Amino acid sequence: MRLARTTGTTAAGRLGLVLLASAALVAVAPPPPATGAPAAPAAPGVTVEERRLDGDVPRRILDDSGFDGVAPAFAASLRGAGSYGQAERAAVRHGERLWRRAVDRAQGRGPAGGELSRDDDRPLYWARLAMTRELRAWHAGSGLSEAAGTRLLERLESASRGQDSMTGGGAGDRAKGLKRIVVTGFDPFTLDRDIRISNPSGALALALDGTVIRTADGPARVETAVFPVRWGDFADGTVERALRRALPRADLFVTVSQGRVGRIDVERYNGAWRGGFGDNENVSETGLVPVKDPATQPQWTTTTLPYAAIAAAGTGRFPVYDNTSVTEIPAGGTAPVVRPAGPTPGSAARAGGGGDYLSNEIAYRATLLRDRLGLDIPGGHVHTPVLQFGPGNTDPATGTVSDPVFVQNRLDITEQLRTIVRVAAEES
Repeated sequence: MRLARTTGTTAAGRLGLVLLASAALVAVAPPPPATGAPAAPAAPGVTVEERRLDGDVPRRILDDSGFDGVAPAFAASLRGAGSYGQAERAAVRHGERLWRRAVDRAQGRGPAGGELSRDDDRPLYWARLAMTRELRAWHAGSGLSEAAGTRLLERLESASRGQDSMTGGGAGDRAKGLKRIVVTGFDPFTLDRDIRISNPSGALALALDGTVIRTADGPARVETAVFPVRWGDFADGTVERALRRALPRADLFVTVSQGRVGRIDVERYNGAWRGGFGDNENVSETGLVPVKDPATQPQWTTTTLPYAAIAAAGTGRFPVYDNTSVTEIPAGGTAPVVRPAGPTPGSAARAGGGGDYLSNEIAYRATLLRDRLGLDIPGGHVHTPVLQFGPGNTDPATGTVSDPVFVQNRLDITEQLRTIVRVAAEES
């Protein structure tokens, strides 16, 4: 999920590498409706993301995985709620169940489904959207305030994304000598280009949550969460709410998203700039990353991951790079300049190594939170390769939801990132 400067990028690569306009930043027009989406207007309160549920591909993913019954069960529970408190308990309970079910499936403890492999992150994404749509419909007739509806959605989102359970371990882990690692991923995105999209960072989060990685320095427990691809949620502090609890108890954190074709990047620098590309609600935002205490907001933050050791280790089939390139407006300048070796003193950020989209922003926010909390722990961002279909299935018009190449690519990315997390823990 990066905005980057590329040449000769393939069509598949552009799914993960949205071009950065280095000379001018322009607003992004809303993309056309997803293939198979209905032409009829959406019901009141239904979001752009939720509207895509009515396409053929989301329905097939939910049916094939067995997650098609998640939202109806939640709706039935809401119908029995006679108060805000009962509705909130239903939202949290069903959200937690969805997250745990997705994790269990990814880790081999649940039915695999038909053509979808166990490691697929898409059933979680589409089932959550089906639940939020049910919650909006129930709230419209509940008589509760708008603020109460917003709070219920927040509780459902945080519970179903693993954010509530990402506590960073406890005293018991310390007594056992367990290190504690936090890893985050993202929802699928660019769905109006290809509604079949899966995000390998989300699949990674499901595969690693609650697992123990054996390192040369002892075992380490991993806790994960998935974040939305929506500018508004980030401005509302979703990253800080989730990580403020987890980071002080962690020994290492790694934020992860999808990046370039055929390579992995450890991003050295993160910039305080939003580049304007449309999110999953087709909303565009350009300007400084909005944070609390903007008067003390730095233009750049840096990784504290052991980037040299990660890049040098033989972690898997994809080459790994220590990426130091950024785009800045130099001190006293007016035009953006690409700096291959990192930012210069007094410059204004226009793109970090991870671009100017939400992957750069989660890296910026997480590392800024680390610094503001005074934490001396390794942490930073890693971009995965773009997840690609096999030959003959790259065109969304085929409607192919999965194929052997697609599955193997996702498995290989997950295993290589698992190894990178282990190397980061050992070298830290």
